[in-house]
Amino acid sequence: MAIFRRSPASSGEISPHEHDKEMGKSDYTTSAGEHPTIATDGAVHYADHEHLHRGLKARHITMIAIGGAIGTGLIIGTGKALAQAGPASILIGYTAVGFLVYVVMCGLGEMAAWLPHASGFSGYATRFVDPALGFALGYTYWFKYIIVTPNQLTASALVIQEWKTAEQVNPGVWITIFFIAIVCINYFGVQFFGEFEFWLSSIKVVVIVGLILLSFILVLGGGPTHDRTGFRYYKDPGAFKEYIADGAWGRFLGFWSSLIGAVFAYLGTELVGVTVGEAQNPRKVIPRAIKLTFFRIIFFYVLSVFFLGMLVPYDSDDLAFANSAGTKASASPFVLAIRLAGIQHLPGILNACILLFTFSASNSDLYIASRTIYGLAKNGDAPRILAYTDKRGVPVASLALSSCFCLLAYLNVASDSRVVFGYFYNLVTIFGLLTWISILVTHIFWLRARKAQGLTDDQMPYVAPFKMIGSYIALAFCIIIALTKNFSVFTPSEKYGKFDSTNFVTGYLGIPLYLIMIFGYKFWHKTKRVRAHEADFYTGKDEVDREEEAFLAHQAAMGKNKGGNWFYRTFVAWLF
Repeated sequence: MAIFRRSPASSGEISPHEHDKEMGKSDYTTSAGEHPTIATDGAVHYADHEHLHRGLKARHITMIAIGGAIGTGLIIGTGKALAQAGPASILIGYTAVGFLVYVVMCGLGEMAAWLPHASGFSGYATRFVDPALGFALGYTYWFKYIIVTPNQLTASALVIQEWKTAEQVNPGVWITIFFIAIVCINYFGVQFFGEFEFWLSSIKVVVIVGLILLSFILVLGGGPTHDRTGFRYYKDPGAFKEYIADGAWGRFLGFWSSLIGAVFAYLGTELVGVTVGEAQNPRKVIPRAIKLTFFRIIFFYVLSVFFLGMLVPYDSDDLAFANSAGTKASASPFVLAIRLAGIQHLPGILNACILLFTFSASNSDLYIASRTIYGLAKNGDAPRILAYTDKRGVPVASLALSSCFCLLAYLNVASDSRVVFGYFYNLVTIFGLLTWISILVTHIFWLRARKAQGLTDDQMPYVAPFKMIGSYIALAFCIIIALTKNFSVFTPSEKYGKFDSTNFVTGYLGIPLYLIMIFGYKFWHKTKRVRAHEADFYTGKDEVDREEEAFLAHQAAMGKNKGGNWFYRTFVAWLF
């Protein structure tokens, strides 16, 4: 375990006065040979090419957490959910899955606040459940993001086709531009990445808040047509739509399909668990981000789908057309609501906003992919070279490997390859669900180990409010949704066709792959389940403690000077 000491150049513990005298930069060394320094902005840097640098500030973490929960799944995917299930179904479905996500985030937050290390939630699974689960979880999460990153690059290229068609400019040109951009942003260091994502996420928030306010105004008849829709569409065509079957069973299947759509929309909310290894003062910042997750879910998702169901009828022909428009602005049900209200010129503006959404998503997805494989390398589950970091703390080898998979985006340039690549994209939802399942299982084992070793709530920086019962209930629902997420392949009908074997294979392939990795790892390495009284709560904790002490000393040395961005504090922070 690494113990921080003063470097040979000086003796004794650091004080705020020493911190000030040294122009805000203090040098430490550890018993393991690392050489961390505390920069003027509070960032913790290492010179051993093995550590990530703690350069993400509180506002970066806050906005990355929000940005991870806002994407095309909300602004576009809700249209498909509405067309399949009806307004009441999506309202209930998005609320229920939102609560499920909050339970997952609370469990993750409890573990991350105690031990915010770079291995992320795969590291917690290794320590508290079984190294085999940590291995499977890490690679499952990495697979998810090396698949979704090239898809987000393709989505960005499709958005631009609203202005420049594929005949005018080959989509591969846009894919290349965006690909080079996200690699550069990730390569320039976590502080540059954090600042860049901070502003992109701020724009996301402003756009969503604007759409919610506009929707509210339109519901009350404030649009050019002055048509006050209210709950009209809950009565005609109805609150619940039949899907696949008729009657009550069909309405239930419609509701269940909305749960599946909501899961896809919420995927990525857990990415704050990947940032803990690079967060400044993570024991304060991470719990704060977790606590606010519930309110973000209520505000951004529940309010959005609530108003959407009041503005667009689920049987609209325009909605059916929009669902076939890909990721363009014309595919957004909010754009349809704007057009129905008689507002002009706004769709083009929203198309530009969607482009920022997809670009931001591809940027953060590449970040997550590189940090996930880095964490696996730190655990010894990937080649050691992938744990190498440069002087900026960037895992360059992991970034290079993850970037190579972005080249899969070029498959979408050829029309005959898009179908094949679409099958891979079908894996994303199941990989996301398996991640949530693994986090919940890990939290349950964490709580058992805490009880066995006498660690009380008072000793924890943050405690999940729903404790073990909440994780058990959320785990049960996640498993049920994972097993039924492609239920339409089991319910053939005259309207929806026969058994879809391709959809079945691509929809569930992640489950046997996940199980093979778990039991294959156990067979090869002869690992055993971690016993509650043997679980390791302390290795590496002292290093984080010292980093936290140094950060607080830095804050004390800065006195009343408030760090951060003036514009953010004045005009943006109040939103959160």
